[in-house]
Amino acid sequence: MNHIEPTAADTLLHTAFYQFVQLDEADAVVAHLRELTRDLLGSILVANEGINGVLAGQAAAIETFEQALRHDPFFQGKFADIAFKRSACHTAPFARMKVHRKSEIVYLGVSGVDAIGKTGIDVSPAEWRELIAQDDVVVIDNRNSFEFKLGKFRNAVDPGVDNFRDFPKYIEEHVPQWQAEGKRVAMYCTGGIRCEKTSAWMLDMGVPVYQLEGGVLNYFEKMPDAEKDWEGECFVFDNRIALDTKLQETDTTLEDVYGGVPEWEWRLQRAKRLDEDGE
Repeated sequence: MNHIEPTAADTLLHTAFYQFVQLDEADAVVAHLRELTRDLLGSILVANEGINGVLAGQAAAIETFEQALRHDPFFQGKFADIAFKRSACHTAPFARMKVHRKSEIVYLGVSGVDAIGKTGIDVSPAEWRELIAQDDVVVIDNRNSFEFKLGKFRNAVDPGVDNFRDFPKYIEEHVPQWQAEGKRVAMYCTGGIRCEKTSAWMLDMGVPVYQLEGGVLNYFEKMPDAEKDWEGECFVFDNRIALDTKLQETDTTLEDVYGGVPEWEWRLQRAKRLDEDGE
């Protein structure tokens, strides 16, 4: 197992990225990505619909990987415009490197969703601040309830789901009400990928969605006063657990996230086990 030790000369960085794009040779992409990530830790999911990854490593290694993903001739320019969301780390977020071949890069639980050819209406962080202040906008948190509990945009609605695949049911049940009230739907998630998949599906229902470009992490990066709109912290699915609006690690523990809710006990135990096993 590789271990990352940050030094004063080379900061430990976390980078998150995704892109919906047709990959006809997904297995070959998996093999190539394994070569490109030999000096990094984290995970990348690869499917015919694109890639979804989170990595950590020394700044130089992160930069080398990002440049390769954008410019390596192997990818034929398919990731030339991919966006990376970086944040500094004190705690090493991951203990090993995995590149997995999957049927989807984010599982919505609805078959036939085309997130490559269609998507919602991207809203920049500055525009988002203005949008969610409007009375005719319903702001939906497209994350799990334990994430919502830790932090959220003011006036956001918690769909009350414990798994992303349960989200479509909530949407189907509430769309008629929103339409009857003349509401516009604004949606956000941590990094943007869940909203991309959901908004593509909702377009098939005839419901356009305004989605926060780059998700909460991008909002924190682009808005120095993000705390004006965001209450609490932002949960991240790695060993850091949570970040504040300055993208700094907090002292939040797994017990703070999952404790006190019997339905989340299995998540707490699983998180502890993965942490102990170095997953």
